[in-house]
Amino acid sequence: MTDTAIPRLDVDIVSDVMCPWCIIGWLRFEQAMAHFAGRLAFRVRWHPFELNPDMPPEGEDAASHVMRKYGISAEQSRANSERLAAAAAELGFVFNRGPAFRMRNSFDAHRLLAWAAACEAAEQADATGVQTALKLALFRAHFTDNRDVGDPQVLTDVAASAGLDPARAAAILASDAYAEEVRAEEAYWADNNITGVPAFILGGRMLIPGAQDSEVFVRIIENKLLTAAA
Repeated sequence: MTDTAIPRLDVDIVSDVMCPWCIIGWLRFEQAMAHFAGRLAFRVRWHPFELNPDMPPEGEDAASHVMRKYGISAEQSRANSERLAAAAAELGFVFNRGPAFRMRNSFDAHRLLAWAAACEAAEQADATGVQTALKLALFRAHFTDNRDVGDPQVLTDVAASAGLDPARAAAILASDAYAEEVRAEEAYWADNNITGVPAFILGGRMLIPGAQDSEVFVRIIENKLLTAAA
């Protein structure tokens, strides 16, 4: 009897909630996954990366932060924001980066994402589960709603909106739970030369850096993975 099971591709995404290109990259990759419907199954896991690990709890004005970090002018910062907003809008995602928009500390968000990953079944049939639901809710909270995703109450609310137990989320945030796991993962990816995000690792071996167009993801999966495995 011929085995007609659809092959599965494991996808590890190293990402930070503070990274606008990470949500853009994900939405483009989601389009690529849809392209392979019926031919290839996917299993997505998110992994932590902190763009600004020393960010204070109160955060920093986003425009000032970008100008200082990258050495650009206010005009260049505005142009970059407009470019990002346009790219996101094409994918149905709203960037609402008003004058009060701030960069935040994302470590606690990563702790909740580690917990969400632990709540998923290792062999779940769907490509995504509650961890992806939480990741997307965090992106929306930060970029669309301008909420402080470093604040424990906000994080608890966002976790609940993604279908997670708010009482358990609050207890995790009030403790050091998952802190060691997050730091160990960050160290692991740094040791494996991940220095920027998003980074997509396909099948545990092929790295695709950055928010590539969906056509690029499709071409790489088709030519480098499916054809090579045939």
